[in-house]
This record gives sequence, structure tokens and C-alpha cells, in this order.
Amino acid sequence: MTSPIAHFNGQLLPLDKISISPLDRGFIFGDGVYEVIPVYEGAMLRGREHFERLQRSMDEIRLVNPHSVEEWLAITQRLLAHHPGNQSVYIQVTRGVPPKRDHVLPTGLTPTVFMMCYPLASPAKEAVDNGVACITARDFRWEKCHIKSTSLLGNVLARQLSADVGATETIMLRDGFLTEAAASNVFVVKDGVVAAPPRDNLILLGITYDLLVGLAAEGAVKLEIRPVPESELRSADEVWLTSSTKEVLAVTTLDGKPVGSGKPGAIFRRMHALFQEHKAGMRSRGAVAA
Repeated sequence: MTSPIAHFNGQLLPLDKISISPLDRGFIFGDGVYEVIPVYEGAMLRGREHFERLQRSMDEIRLVNPHSVEEWLAITQRLLAHHPGNQSVYIQVTRGVPPKRDHVLPTGLTPTVFMMCYPLASPAKEAVDNGVACITARDFRWEKCHIKSTSLLGNVLARQLSADVGATETIMLRDGFLTEAAASNVFVVKDGVVAAPPRDNLILLGITYDLLVGLAAEGAVKLEIRPVPESELRSADEVWLTSSTKEVLAVTTLDGKPVGSGKPGAIFRRMHALFQEHKAGMRSRGAVAA
């Protein structure tokens, strides 16, 4: 079986021919950042915004970006030429390979750049039609969640809590307020008003989060960005998950109890329709940054 083509440090190579040094800071320390971009029939969903967020993450960890946004977009397009159809593009940049292991940030290293594609797993029709189950947990991660870091053990452990009980996600709470889920942003709806947690250091600001904020404005859906207390989450009429791969999904069960009517709500249906319309328009334009 032919190995898929990936990008590694400026070259397109079969994935099984790529290797890294065990001293790479990404391997030793998780010292790197990443992005995942959904691609629909060759068109990236907000590709430019993803690479702008990659820049923000790199700035936060003092890592010099080896490429401009335009260069990143061109590299991604070259890779996508080998991967038609709906794809997820994974991009990872680490600080590179130092001569020795040391916590202090080394200078003068060449970053390690890796990019691969795999088939995009869009939400199943059953999940969209019926919603999904989630649980809650204390947010035990660090205080720099706005960095899209490859150091994901906290998120992995949080997500495993929901996997252990057959749920789709773990929605996290810190000091009595909603933050986000293990691999998703979270929105709540009460009395016809949508609320989302603040864009601060305690959440990773999702590209889909921002897209939904814009779609809500275009669709005359009232949306507030503000702290969301736990009591509001638990009494919500609707709860949604959003991410690049989940798109927008209704949470219909939380900690074993129904959310609202226990079925996807009317505002979710509206936002889901707006999202699908946006995708369709993006594909028709062949946009790289819709």
C-alpha cells in the first residue's frame, strides 16, 4: 500500500519515510504548536485565519515563524494536490533540534515543520439529528489554553473521561464558570440568547467559534460573549459544541440529564443551516480563506 504524501521541512515525502531526531524539542518537551484545517473539495475553511492563529501561538512561545501566511497557504495547496476530496490538514511546528536537552529556550535553531492530510470525518447525520452526550469536569489544565500547543496531555486526559463513559466530549468548568471542552468550544442558549465564554487565556479561541459569531450576526441570532456560570450551563435550553471537525453539534445530554427538551433546539437548527450554507458558498468559490 502506497504511503500518503506529507510535507516535512520543505519537501514532499511519503509519510513512512519521514523521521525526526529524538532530541527534537517537540518530542522531548512538547515544545511546538499546531493547527488543523478542514478542507472541502480542495477549499480550506478559513485557511488564512488558521495560519494567523498559528502565528499568535508561535509568538506566545517565542518561536520564529519560518513562513508567511501566503507561503503557508501555498505549501498547503501543494500538499492538497496529492489529497483530493474532503481532508483535514494537520500542521505542526516545533522549535527544532538542539545539541542537548535543556529546559532553557535555545537560540539559532531551525524549526521543524510537518504537515499531513487525512480524510475529514464530518459529523454523522445521527449526531446532527439527535445531538450528543457530554459530561462535565473540573478544568485542571494550565492557564495558557489560548496557545494551540502540542502539549495536549491535559486535554487528552479530559477527553478520556468522556470516552470512558461513552460520551462525545468533556465540558470543563473553572472556578464555577464554563471554559471549553477537551477539543471543542462550547456555546449555551437560554431564552433565545446565545452565550459564549470570553476570548481569554482560559480557552483556545476556535476558528469555528469566530465563524459562528459572525454567522449569528448575519442571521439575526442574538449572541453575547461573556462569562458563563455553571448554573447557566446546567439550566440551558441548548448547549452546542463547535470545532473545525465537529462543525456545530447540539449537546442533548449533560451528565446523564437532558439538556432542554433533550433534542436539538431551534436555534441550533438555525446555526447549523447557516454553517452549511457557508460551506456550500465557500466550495462554489473555491476559496482558501472563506
